[in-house]
Amino acid sequence: MIIRARTVVTMDGPPIENGAVAISENQIVDVGTFPKVSARHQGKKIVDLGEKALLPGLINAHCHLDYTCLRGKIPPRKSFADWIRAINTEKAKLSHEGYLASINEGFAEAKRFGTTTIANLTAFPELISQIQAPIRTWWFAELIDVRSPQRANEIVDLAIESLKSAPNWGLAPHAPFTASRDLHWRCEEIARRGKILLTTHLAESRGEMEMFRHGSGPLYEFMKSIGRPMDDCGQETPLEKFVGHLGGASLPAQWIVAHLNELAENDFKLLKEFTSKFHIVHSPRSHDYFGHSRFPFEKLRALGFNICLGTDSLASNESLSLFGEMRAFQRSEPGISPDKVLEMATVNAGVSLDQSRHGGKLGRIRAGFQADLIAVPCSGTDNLFEQIVAFDGLVDWMLLDGKQERNTPAPANFSR
Repeated sequence: MIIRARTVVTMDGPPIENGAVAISENQIVDVGTFPKVSARHQGKKIVDLGEKALLPGLINAHCHLDYTCLRGKIPPRKSFADWIRAINTEKAKLSHEGYLASINEGFAEAKRFGTTTIANLTAFPELISQIQAPIRTWWFAELIDVRSPQRANEIVDLAIESLKSAPNWGLAPHAPFTASRDLHWRCEEIARRGKILLTTHLAESRGEMEMFRHGSGPLYEFMKSIGRPMDDCGQETPLEKFVGHLGGASLPAQWIVAHLNELAENDFKLLKEFTSKFHIVHSPRSHDYFGHSRFPFEKLRALGFNICLGTDSLASNESLSLFGEMRAFQRSEPGISPDKVLEMATVNAGVSLDQSRHGGKLGRIRAGFQADLIAVPCSGTDNLFEQIVAFDGLVDWMLLDGKQERNTPAPANFSR
């Protein structure tokens, strides 16, 4: 088919007025002005979107759909440790059926907001075989061995058995304060051998910095109370601890690192060695909910890191809208142009998932890339990217893997 729109925003050059994209099966095969594309592909079905901007589908680089059902149930807490206690209390009330419903509800919401690919961390990889993901999904098994570090290899191997039913998957040792050195090593070993993706939470909260650097604070006391050995605390920053877990600068695998809020000055010197190893995900609205230290965007960008956007979970956010994340990021970084903000939810996130290893390419409208597209209203004024970032509705038309989709209506209690 040929899809025509008032403007085609390729993220691969200037927007194309009266643009068109030719699709064959699940791939983009041609991009240009409508007269030229239609002339090159005569006889093909034409879908005219009218006064819309056609964009690459949005990519959520960090999310926990397990907790969609916890929206609004945990008011902000005084410390990160208090929040962990609160979410553990809520999780204890949920059955496997409750988690299944929560994940499916989250998928539907993310799709309504124009997300066509999601990196989803789940604590229950055994549920994956029971879920038909409606959008392109990278499933990451969230791994914690704080109460049983002697079982690190077993925990990883059991997760992999469940993950194998998914077309795209990876491993997610939760964080340095909940995942042992052995668990990190096992994940690295598997990633190196099988070229799978790895993700983790790192340097997220002040409590984490206090725990590892000073051997004190609410998180230190909480982890100690549940039986974690604390002899690795009091000397290093969370980043230093993580790098030490994995053998220093010789990291063989790439990591999608969520948060990276709490960094000491010496951490930035260390990070210079990892610009090709770390992709960083920032979740602006979850960040605001927790009141974390300012995300060091400019310093990380200056070092050359690929920085993406994610929503985190609805236990610390109000919706799964990446448009909402883009607007929140723009408020905190008003000097960043809206086209660069949009890149964080398209191009950059596509790079973080390293599509080339999996036979697909995402985040741009370019011949050879996956046919994952969305359309939003476009008035034709000069500030096109500002309009896109400001879009606050639901996306009613999208192309997923080359197939046209219409989103289902939102429930009555749906939050934007």
